[in-house]
Amino acid sequence: MSAPAFTPILLGSDFNVYGMARSFYEIYHKPVKAFAEIELAPTRFTKIVDLELIDGFSEDPVWINEMRKIKKRYADHEEPVILIGCGDGYAELIAKHKDELSDVFICPYVDYDLLKHLNNKERFYEMCDKYDLPYPKTKIITKADHDSGDKIEQPFQYPVALKPANSVEWLDVHFEGRKKAFRIKDREEFDYVLKQAYANGYKSDFILQDFIPGDDSHMRVLNAYVDKDHKVKMMCMGHPLLEDPAPSAIGNYVAILPDFNQDIYDRIKNFLEAINYTGYANFDMKYDTRDNTYKLFEINLRQGRSSFFVTLDGYNLADWVVKDYVKDSLKDQETVYGNKDEEQHALWLGVPAKVFKKYAKDNEDKQKALELIKAGRYGTTFEYSKDMNIRRWLLIKWMNHNYVKNFNRYFKENKG
Repeated sequence: MSAPAFTPILLGSDFNVYGMARSFYEIYHKPVKAFAEIELAPTRFTKIVDLELIDGFSEDPVWINEMRKIKKRYADHEEPVILIGCGDGYAELIAKHKDELSDVFICPYVDYDLLKHLNNKERFYEMCDKYDLPYPKTKIITKADHDSGDKIEQPFQYPVALKPANSVEWLDVHFEGRKKAFRIKDREEFDYVLKQAYANGYKSDFILQDFIPGDDSHMRVLNAYVDKDHKVKMMCMGHPLLEDPAPSAIGNYVAILPDFNQDIYDRIKNFLEAINYTGYANFDMKYDTRDNTYKLFEINLRQGRSSFFVTLDGYNLADWVVKDYVKDSLKDQETVYGNKDEEQHALWLGVPAKVFKKYAKDNEDKQKALELIKAGRYGTTFEYSKDMNIRRWLLIKWMNHNYVKNFNRYFKENKG
């Protein structure tokens, strides 16, 4: 039986892009076309990603003008052309221009109005209230609150979690001590971060939250695929055991053990279907030992950076969109709840095994992970035997060296 004819196009050049391209390649054995503004390390020296760089491609009006040109290149394709954004900005741009793009491309994304609701953490938490999804106690801080000169009330005990509500705008804000998200230790640090952020061009709100106690191993991550009829067809949950401590990468998982929790699956499925979601979704949450609940932090309207763990555990992440839009084979398929069978389990790593062994907290789950490593049942996104050459091998060595260096430098500083 011949493989179905279709063309995937990925937007971006990061780990997410390489993971999706690898997932496609493992089934269909063809390189995947990608477009991006800059070439990042994960997609260098590879035969499975055909990357084309376009200056200014990360935002409008350049993005939509270039997409109109790309549309012309694919307008005569008889087979379906699937457009997949692998970053927040690209997902938002596809949703924004979905009506104009959909005559040539399959765009498995929600409508722009819904995307703006879900991407805004304040509105997302309002939806969590409506659909019985727990989240941390939260206070919104606005620029007006800061500019008033009054001391901002901080209702939680230190440490507290502080994160920008607008993650896209935050990318352009720079100051000494800037991080992707903050664990604030005291009032002095709290005041400093707010002052520096607003002085350096940030205009949106901050999310201040009760800090849920516990190390990285209290985190959970969940990826889902929702078909064109708004039915959840696949859910796969992971148990992160270690995160990147570098300031620019806080929150990026670097070790994920497969996990299964039917209650969480049921709650998330109910939510996604109730709001008429479409496409890939990625959730981060943390287990709160104080009330035995898993509390949601956010939804990403795309695959997560570490989402290759789904493919590694046997639920090829890229193929769901092919089954949906090319094969049209998901209509009668029941929801697949990932990781029920422990015999299929594999550990996903984003760092060398020696880094995981040294820095992951000692507990029962780490022991499970070490057993999987010993049995050879583990893998990474970027080390792929079918896509190896001397330059890529050296690049991977360099990347791993930097991980070792960053953990040595930042781990105690950010976890202590």
